[in-house]
Amino acid sequence: MIIGVTGGIGSGKSAATQRFQEHGITVVDADLVSRQVVQPGTRALAAIAAHFGEQVMRDDGSLDRATLREIVFHDPAEKHWLEALLHPLIRDAIVTALQDSKGPYTILSSPLLLESGQDQLVDRVLVIDVPEALQLERTLSRDGGSEDTVRAIMDAQLSRQRRLARATDVIVNDGDLAQLNRAVDQQHEHYQRLAALRGGRTGRGQES
Repeated sequence: MIIGVTGGIGSGKSAATQRFQEHGITVVDADLVSRQVVQPGTRALAAIAAHFGEQVMRDDGSLDRATLREIVFHDPAEKHWLEALLHPLIRDAIVTALQDSKGPYTILSSPLLLESGQDQLVDRVLVIDVPEALQLERTLSRDGGSEDTVRAIMDAQLSRQRRLARATDVIVNDGDLAQLNRAVDQQHEHYQRLAALRGGRTGRGQES
């Protein structure tokens, strides 16, 4: 059984998936995969450098992700070009990692789970939900940068309402870390029960 975990920027998705890992659950992290496919020496990084120029490259030959993010989140055409290049590569790598995973269930953690079509790879969708004002506050506190950039990222993702409408399960993360951990613990127990009942993989959302 594969559980897709998603949430808007600043929702606490990473903290939630870390808690799942503490229970011994394998987490396939789409963010980590997205970094791996643009490592120095990859064709994807060469294509990005050729398209955007040296402004998106660091002195050590790695990708300057912050500069690239500023460009694509203010230019829809450039964002589309980058997604067309990277999404197929990321998807292929995710599929391989999911197939290699062992355990009662596996987590696919992805901020663009619903936007990119990666939800087709999972059986259930767990949304880590947070009020938008708190989402903005947490992101600015964590990452710095400009409020305009954070809002552009939020606007590029599904709205909170549309994300919740497509959820199978929801954790509201408007409290502290201890509260989030307790909620993840409950979901973990629920998923273990579902995995034991299934005995095999079926369509997402058939159990509750």
